[in-house]
Amino acid sequence: MAEALDAGDVASLQLRLKELDDDALCRAIDVLRPLAQRRGVAFLLNDRPDLAQETGCDGVHIGQQDTPYRQARAAVGASAIVGVTCHDSRHLAMLAAEAGADYVAFGAFFPTTTKEASARAEPGLLAWWSQLMEIPCVAIGGITVDNARPLVDAGADFLAVSGGVWNHPDGPAAAVKAFGRLWAGG
Repeated sequence: MAEALDAGDVASLQLRLKELDDDALCRAIDVLRPLAQRRGVAFLLNDRPDLAQETGCDGVHIGQQDTPYRQARAAVGASAIVGVTCHDSRHLAMLAAEAGADYVAFGAFFPTTTKEASARAEPGLLAWWSQLMEIPCVAIGGITVDNARPLVDAGADFLAVSGGVWNHPDGPAAAVKAFGRLWAGG
């Protein structure tokens, strides 16, 4: 993980380990959070605002079936990051933005093995959002170096990448470098 974080510009790292009990999750956070934070990378916890605040995470990412935004914000505080998954819904994104979310996430854009995708988003949604709103949008779902260009071109502010980094044939650091070139226009 350290090599991947050192390989390029990584804005944040989201920890998503739903199968762990709280003790094991807290131990994982205690090991991984400092690696990210020492590098200026925001460390976000998936779905657990209570543990995010308790363990010194920089914020939380919540889905539509998780803790509601207002409760998540109250749990992590005003200065923490709270991002909200909005699937392919303009309406959900507008509600999240109006509530004060720091970013909205759209997807899945491509088939993914990370989780069961309840919606399939199109790049035009990113273009619509980026033309109307200042709140950043994140593209999620099955993103790799090979398929990300249309999302960047459409206006994604960030790409949430899991398998596209950790399963890259040349290793995670090579993936981070390749994504960096993609953002730089290469």
